[in-house]
Amino acid sequence: MKSALITALLALALLANNALAGDILIRGATVHSMGSKGTLENTDVLIRDGKVHRIGQNLSASGDDSIVVEANGRALTPGFFAGVTSIGLGEVSAVDESVDNALESIEVGAMRPEFDVTAAYNPNSSLVPVTRIEGYAFTLLGASPSGSMFGGTGRVVDLGGGYDSFHGEPVLFINLGGSAASVTGGSRAGQWMLLEQAIEEARNPPGDGESLLLTRNGRQTLERFTDGGTVVFSVDRASDILQTLKFARRYGFKAVISGGAEAWMVAKQIADADVPVLLNPFENLPSSFDALGSRADNAALLQSAGVIIAISGSGSHHARKLRQLAGNAVANGLPFDAALAALTANPAKIFGVGDQQGTIEERKPANVVLWSGDPLEVTSLADMVVINGQNMPMKSRQTELRDRYLPENPDKPRAYIKP
Repeated sequence: MKSALITALLALALLANNALAGDILIRGATVHSMGSKGTLENTDVLIRDGKVHRIGQNLSASGDDSIVVEANGRALTPGFFAGVTSIGLGEVSAVDESVDNALESIEVGAMRPEFDVTAAYNPNSSLVPVTRIEGYAFTLLGASPSGSMFGGTGRVVDLGGGYDSFHGEPVLFINLGGSAASVTGGSRAGQWMLLEQAIEEARNPPGDGESLLLTRNGRQTLERFTDGGTVVFSVDRASDILQTLKFARRYGFKAVISGGAEAWMVAKQIADADVPVLLNPFENLPSSFDALGSRADNAALLQSAGVIIAISGSGSHHARKLRQLAGNAVANGLPFDAALAALTANPAKIFGVGDQQGTIEERKPANVVLWSGDPLEVTSLADMVVINGQNMPMKSRQTELRDRYLPENPDKPRAYIKP
């Protein structure tokens, strides 16, 4: 029995080594490094042992099991950011038992910042390969508020399919504005009152018998974030954004604005505060009283003012459409390179994973995508996706359904035949 176990472990180790044994050489690509090298024409990228080994010309791969791909000038970019999602935390939105990204109200406390969604992450979710084969290498798992301003905490996860694929530090989510008014006494002014009280509780725990907003674990979690922790504030209205900037500065949060429909109105103040914005360029019409100032060139105006922006907002099941959103931002004045950065280097920097994602640089983990055409053009496809140096299978539940039902003479029986 012991011998069989040792043999099995050796076999697993061998498989793991083989996964990274051969080089991957991509020759003659247009490399959008998103780093100090800028864009490189007719350039080779050699991937070895999971990392970008060399970037240059006339490179050679070693080993019989190496993969050599002729790019013929096609675009090679870092793996894209899928935005703030619940990928791996939910399958079917309408089926409660398959959704783990929100915490329903609990009688012992109205606010639970200690709720950590990463404990429920499932790398075998069908959404992982569906998103990955479209050119996306990482996402930020978001905690959705339900009955509270505090959603909880999440982290960046790569889409390589591993159980322990988390990177960077935890991120706290707080929902503000009109959408949170129902859980803060019906007034957005009440939100700041409750947040101030929550901070006071975290710093000076109240005595026994006093009314509490937070549990002990909640107070400890919130206190940790007041020492430079990253907090994503979901907020759209310009006046609420300014209040958020003041609040974050006063209590030491590293703030990130999510939504920011009216962020262009206060772009200078956001830039001066060095606060990045996650935005959806499709939000170009008033969708609520908080977003009356929505406009299509929000991204361009923020970028021009010096604000670091990232593209988000397509949700979990449509995360693959983010590059289309970035393309629309380009159509409305955002420079092409800035749009690519908003999908790669910027979100990696914002959430502290720049050593893992966002750029193509030597000695850095290889997270790259080879495209059939312009990466921001809706008709282009990801021809090859490499995450952590591994060539990802270009297969998902959707492609398997396509392959089963599309051929005229399939290996498997067809469920139906169109007339």
